[in-house]
Amino acid sequence: MNPSFRIRRLPALQDNLLPLIEDPGHGRAAVVDPATAAGVIEALEAGGMALEVVLLTHHHQDHIGGVEPLRRRWPGLQVLGAAADQRRLPRLSRGLRDGDCFQLFGRTVQVLAVPAHTRHHIAYVLPATGQERAELFCGDTLFMAGCGRLFEGTPADLSRALQRLAELPDETRVWCAHEYSSTNLAFALEQEPANHTLVAQIERVKALRQAGLYSVPSSIGLERAINPFMRVGEPALQQATGQRSAVQVLRVLRQRKDTFKPAASPAAGSPRR
Repeated sequence: MNPSFRIRRLPALQDNLLPLIEDPGHGRAAVVDPATAAGVIEALEAGGMALEVVLLTHHHQDHIGGVEPLRRRWPGLQVLGAAADQRRLPRLSRGLRDGDCFQLFGRTVQVLAVPAHTRHHIAYVLPATGQERAELFCGDTLFMAGCGRLFEGTPADLSRALQRLAELPDETRVWCAHEYSSTNLAFALEQEPANHTLVAQIERVKALRQAGLYSVPSSIGLERAINPFMRVGEPALQQATGQRSAVQVLRVLRQRKDTFKPAASPAAGSPRR
């Protein structure tokens, strides 16, 4: 157990949230999917910490754009990402594969392959230990009440990826890469208007966003209760889509979400994904 281990969110670009994993007791930190570098450098220099590790989930520019400036600032920086995607990622210190494990500031990190949004997307899981709860860094695979567009994968890929994440403990905190919650929740409500947990979450997120606060992190348990893409076995969603199989329900939901425009969502993030 590392009593000084903590995670905070740094905003970047229009709606990115960079998970900054800090170990202030040892003056070190890691960042997941640095879209830009300036905010990371500013935050760590203000706290007297050095960046030691970058964790990449996939190759999109809004997830890797800050890597090289960060490497110039901290030349010994370790950059980790999917071995299968090395040609599209910045130069890696270590290529990772499904099932790999490594240590980060006293915590075990497990690598999960979750191809769907992109062909070689991976996620990072920190299992619960002692007083510390489990953490999931999932990039653009899973959002609060949503999931990432299928740029390279298929609905079947998405079904497998989300099932892997759904099997994590309910208490696992979900650190996604974008603040898309308001738009995603509006879409979810159209699909499942009788979901009372979803209605309550919409009010909670509305209050957070109006106060200038983030809705991330979520949790696996919450996503299983409100996220239509993780509720494909529910009769209400099967009826709403006219489909029975998980893959076909996902296919219809993803097609609808790709063109969804909320009627009015003053606290919404970008609806792009």
